[in-house]
Amino acid sequence: MIHEPPIDKLVEEVEGCRYALCCLASKRARQIIDADLAEGNLEPGDKPISIAAKEIYEGKVTFTKD
Repeated sequence: MIHEPPIDKLVEEVEGCRYALCCLASKRARQIIDADLAEGNLEPGDKPISIAAKEIYEGKVTFTKD
């Protein structure tokens, strides 16, 4: 479960769409897993979904509506 950043703040980053947040976070988490596991950068306590959520909150990962 993600406690930080709060889910309601994350939903604001994707224009209020929880489904878009779920898709964006899961896609970014998969990218983190693929890249970091191959390079050995992922620490044992790091959770890819938490890293993805923080990146979304910080604006490093953006959402565009097609």
